[in-house]
Amino acid sequence: MYITQEVLDKIERRYGVPEILHTRCTMNRAEFDLLKWSMRNGRRHDVTLFISNEEKDKIVVIRKPSYPKGVYRPPSGGIEPGEDFEVGARREAYEETGLAIELRKYTLKIHVDFAHEDEIVAWTSHVLTACATGGRLEPVDKKEIAGVRWATINELRTDLLVRLQQSPAAGLQYRAELQDATLKQHGGKVI
Repeated sequence: MYITQEVLDKIERRYGVPEILHTRCTMNRAEFDLLKWSMRNGRRHDVTLFISNEEKDKIVVIRKPSYPKGVYRPPSGGIEPGEDFEVGARREAYEETGLAIELRKYTLKIHVDFAHEDEIVAWTSHVLTACATGGRLEPVDKKEIAGVRWATINELRTDLLVRLQQSPAAGLQYRAELQDATLKQHGGKVI
């Protein structure tokens, strides 16, 4: 993994020490193969961003073309080899949402074992809060992102969470677990 402890130490000094969680997610063969494809160049992580609007009453959510109807979640992506963590997080936010952001808090580090049969991949999700500082809410990478919108905290805790939980995709069920843990950590308040 090319996000080193030295990089994480810098992020923790700047944005706080995250709560650490551990979980496991069993995937089907197609999902697991897609995960392994995303691991080219040694990637074993994602950065998930809970981006609030100026009034701090809504969070950006994205929808990928392969998602079932009505399924949205906070944006996420990978830091490229040699890329600065903060630069990569801002790049991913821009590509998926069209927004410029300011990182606020490193809130969760979730270690997940993705499994299929007897294969296991250790993965880490780095969850940060951020605030939109400019741009236009529209995905730049339209191949990867089919839609983007603002969602209320209540939607994230109810309808959008349930849709993720009920998805047949284990990866989306994991996203539901990540979303729920983040909201619980913030006491249901605006992030």
